[in-house]
Amino acid sequence: MAKRIKSRPQERGFVMFDVVYADGSRASNRRVPMEILGGLDGDEPARQLILEQEAEIALKAGRPGREIQSLTRSPVIKPKPVD
Repeated sequence: MAKRIKSRPQERGFVMFDVVYADGSRASNRRVPMEILGGLDGDEPARQLILEQEAEIALKAGRPGREIQSLTRSPVIKPKPVD
């Protein structure tokens, strides 16, 4: 039986971001579509999308949204070579 190999998010058209909130908590690997990034705004559209995602999550959880302190791209992990 063939082994299933997952494609990386970058190959599927997403950029991953690490988010640090004002309270010191952290969320890793938040997905943002590549189409909204780039141009003169850089990564600012990603901040807006993640804020919208956070508001939706907070609404479903019944808690207030969290303020984003910093937003950085997650490092791209290179696959290990198969021996």
